[in-house]
Amino acid sequence: MTDVGSDQKVLVVTGMSGAGRSTVGNALEDLGWYVVDNLPPQMIRPLVELAAKAGDTVPKIAAITDVRGGRLFADLEQSVEALKAAADVTVVFLEATDETLVRRFEQVRRPHPLQGDGTLLDGISAERQRMLSMRESSDIIIDTSELNIHQLATKISDIFAEDGSPGVQLTITSFGFKYGVPTDADIVADMRFLPNPFWNPELRGHTGLEPKVRDFVLAQTGALEFVDAYSAALAPVLAGYQRENKRHATIALGCTGGKHRSVVIAEELSNRLRELPGVAVTVRHRDLGRE
Repeated sequence: MTDVGSDQKVLVVTGMSGAGRSTVGNALEDLGWYVVDNLPPQMIRPLVELAAKAGDTVPKIAAITDVRGGRLFADLEQSVEALKAAADVTVVFLEATDETLVRRFEQVRRPHPLQGDGTLLDGISAERQRMLSMRESSDIIIDTSELNIHQLATKISDIFAEDGSPGVQLTITSFGFKYGVPTDADIVADMRFLPNPFWNPELRGHTGLEPKVRDFVLAQTGALEFVDAYSAALAPVLAGYQRENKRHATIALGCTGGKHRSVVIAEELSNRLRELPGVAVTVRHRDLGRE
């Protein structure tokens, strides 16, 4: 067999049906893991070997496997143990109380995969018995009974996020209202309360990225006051996004043409927000090149 290498990280996610495997998979994808759902245990090793050939482009693999695999699932423990000899493997087991699982299945109106002609509780009981050995050998056990999807995603982030990785990827976009508000904006602010440099012949042909326009805009009454107050108001919002595991957000700042005022304020605001913990900021100027 191919040597997968000690740098290859492999996460095997399993556990009770209805305990939150899909939520965990989504959270891991947000953290940069390559996630494969409903993977037969026998395919984990070939997947890891294939990733090893790709070098550092796929350094972290998460394989979600469960009783949907039928007879194939019976080989999970053996497959994991064999792989542990060649790679850094962690097994995460998700569980929840019978009451919680019944409620979740009833909410989505789907049968349990092991229910057959019996009841939901029959299927849950059969699965719990089948998963008992795997649970005992797992590295991390998470009881999701009292967790909603946001809390579970946050818990996964707390466990698997690399040191220094941002809690929120924030995009600050400047735009011109005459070209339309960005459709992906979470928060929109209007910079048209400031005098427009367009009406100054010396500034009309320049942009908010140039010092002469920047100095003009920031010298206007209310400009710096807005940046100070808005950055202070956004601090608890961005902290809340991190608690709720909202990992991507867009703040749009608009002026008439998206060339002067919104550009200056977007740059100034980004400098303030970069100082917040857990926030990585990217600035885009959507309409800067338009006539």
